[in-house]
Amino acid sequence: MSKSPEQWSDLTARMGSAAAMVAIGLVGIWMGGHVFHALVALICGLMVWELVGMLRPGVRHVQLQLGVITGVAVFVAIYLPVGFALPLLLAPAFIGFGYLSENRAIYIAYTFLILLAGYGMMQVRDDMGFGWLLWLVMVVVVTDVVGYFAGRAFGGPKFWPKVSPKKTWSGTATGWVGAAVVGLFFSINTGVGLELIGISIAISMASQMGDIAESGLKRTIGVKDSSNLIPGHGGLLDRFDGMLGASLFLLIIGQFIGFPPSLG
Repeated sequence: MSKSPEQWSDLTARMGSAAAMVAIGLVGIWMGGHVFHALVALICGLMVWELVGMLRPGVRHVQLQLGVITGVAVFVAIYLPVGFALPLLLAPAFIGFGYLSENRAIYIAYTFLILLAGYGMMQVRDDMGFGWLLWLVMVVVVTDVVGYFAGRAFGGPKFWPKVSPKKTWSGTATGWVGAAVVGLFFSINTGVGLELIGISIAISMASQMGDIAESGLKRTIGVKDSSNLIPGHGGLLDRFDGMLGASLFLLIIGQFIGFPPSLG
């Protein structure tokens, strides 16, 4: 099935930016500890900076303040007992409430999602090791990449055209297949068991829900991208929306699934 050149016009910028993000992410994940904590805190702070910019454009000092508060809260929270970390993770949402005259519910919900997901990723790296965080990232990345290329190549019925006009059922379902392959690879090489395939598909679905939620947010506000920080991708919220959904989902189901304590 032939496609117009415009359909692939953003591919070069998208691939270049993706390569840079993968390199930075892998270094941070590999090093772990304070380096990874600082990287996650920076990403979370920038995502809230983007969120405030969408909800209250033109007020740069508010964006900066809430972004910094968020980054500091995430970074400090991981070093505290959970009982003290939870109110700290909620604090930026309530602090920002006073700065906004509208869209307050959206701000509170998304800010808490960002903070909790960032905290969850740091916990995965600290408690479960490099291997399990690599698995999580690979599921999300493969879901996105395979879904992107399959959707562009095969097209077909749209998944939810009013919210995400480019997302197709072919890309969505192919993303699940890609996640299943990642789960199979890890199950074979870690001895965890084939149940990891189903868990990987569920993580893939959660990442897609995060993507859809962010698309719905942008439609509600009336913007195309969360920012222009990343060539070919828009902003960090555009790029990490799937990771937010996947991390939050894993944080929840991790209480019920007996993951090994570490994979390195």
